[in-house]
Amino acid sequence: MVSDDVRLFDVVEVTGQQDLPAGSFVSWLRDTRRALATQHGADVPCGECNACCRSSYFIHITPEETEALAHIPKDLLFAAPGRPEGNVIMGFDEEGCCPMLIDDKCSIYEHRPLTCRNYDCRIFPAAGISAGDEDKDLITQHLSRWKFDYSDEHGSMQHSAVQAAAKFLREHAGSFAGEVPSNATQLAILAIRVHQVFLNFDDDGTGFVPSIAEIVTAVKAAWEAGDKPDASVGCHQ
Repeated sequence: MVSDDVRLFDVVEVTGQQDLPAGSFVSWLRDTRRALATQHGADVPCGECNACCRSSYFIHITPEETEALAHIPKDLLFAAPGRPEGNVIMGFDEEGCCPMLIDDKCSIYEHRPLTCRNYDCRIFPAAGISAGDEDKDLITQHLSRWKFDYSDEHGSMQHSAVQAAAKFLREHAGSFAGEVPSNATQLAILAIRVHQVFLNFDDDGTGFVPSIAEIVTAVKAAWEAGDKPDASVGCHQ
């Protein structure tokens, strides 16, 4: 089941006032789906914000990330539970900060792990959820400031579909035999990956209202078509 740590915001009016430009939602969604598929990292206008570096995240690093591993002291790494040999996790200090955050900046930014490169906190306002429990409050406070742009009605509809997906997945997690992710990051990613299901139902123009079972079946079909979430994507809580 989805953890109680994943706090679901009410599905909000997506044109609400915020004060950080998040870019075009249509473009952001396209680029985010591409980044998730290719693992080439996200382009996030972080500015001076480093809330994700101070929010008690465990960072997964694969054995192929030799450059990142070469720049992280070995005593900061430990074997990643449930992963093949060579996969490691970097933890955080007693204040929840990444040990590579020095003088309020990432000391290995050019060599940071792929988990960090892929992280984009805009997935949370996109999905209408918080970043997690209390140790993610720094990020959650930042989320309300993002403002997506909508070039046409389709962008707003896509955003609403992502939020509807997250809401449905959490409220009906029991219908998915434990396959709905247990943390906020993975829930948001899954909502992004299967949002088309909800957009299709909304766009059919017939006034058809699908049953819960029909929506569950459609989401599972999207997973089988290649949209099932990969637990290696994103930070681990």
